[in-house]
Amino acid sequence: MSYPTTFPLAATGSEQILTLTNPKPHLWIIELHNGADNRLTAALIDGALQPALDVVEKAWRERWRSAQEVKGKEGGKGALIIVGRRSQDKFFSNGFEYESVVSNPNWFNQTANPFLARLLTFPSIPTIAAINGHCFAAGMMLSLACDYRVMTDGSKRNAWMTMNEIHFGAPWPLSFAALMRTKVTDAATQRKIALEGHRFTPKEALAAGILDHIVEGNTAAVLAKAEEVAETVSPLAREGVWGIIKTDLHRQALEMMARDPRPVHALIDDAAAKSRL
Repeated sequence: MSYPTTFPLAATGSEQILTLTNPKPHLWIIELHNGADNRLTAALIDGALQPALDVVEKAWRERWRSAQEVKGKEGGKGALIIVGRRSQDKFFSNGFEYESVVSNPNWFNQTANPFLARLLTFPSIPTIAAINGHCFAAGMMLSLACDYRVMTDGSKRNAWMTMNEIHFGAPWPLSFAALMRTKVTDAATQRKIALEGHRFTPKEALAAGILDHIVEGNTAAVLAKAEEVAETVSPLAREGVWGIIKTDLHRQALEMMARDPRPVHALIDDAAAKSRL
């Protein structure tokens, strides 16, 4: 595989919505550039993100196998960074594309949930979300599925983290609740995220333990800090058990995420209550 590689692989021009680079032998960077705000569409998840993860995992595993015969296993190091479009500082991701969700009854159990579960337990190397702008709804879930989160501090341009479904009447799928519970353990913070739809500033998110680092500056500064984190944690991949341990750590969340979601909205919920009361 040569780099940079764009996805979907057969796409050209504006249809190329993800770029994968390999700036160091043990580091891969996924850049999302799906429109202005990186909506998580079927094309991005199934046609770009999942195939890009395939490439990263295959490349790392080949390096890891070769490294087993070398003292110190340095070749087994690895890390993956996911960043929003590098040429802007406004959005990491604005969440799911509404049309993709409402038009596809299998959206969660066939597209969204398998992707979030895979990223949560990516079986090879540490993952870092380089959050270079607003991180809304499913975009926030994407970042929570990563192992580490680095975000702009919002001093140059406003940047928010929020799960705003409560404000427009969208119930959470099981995958969202499971992912939040395994990554955000404080009950008051869970309430603030899920039931209040609070817009966290980067400083608030850092204080709440949602973020690991905040950085003053633009996308380049966020990415530089993410690469610094990657250099620190990449040796943890050398023994090949990073993903094995993560899978056990998040097993309860994975079991919940694997359940088929029940289609429900406010009118369906009220109809059930009306028949009961």
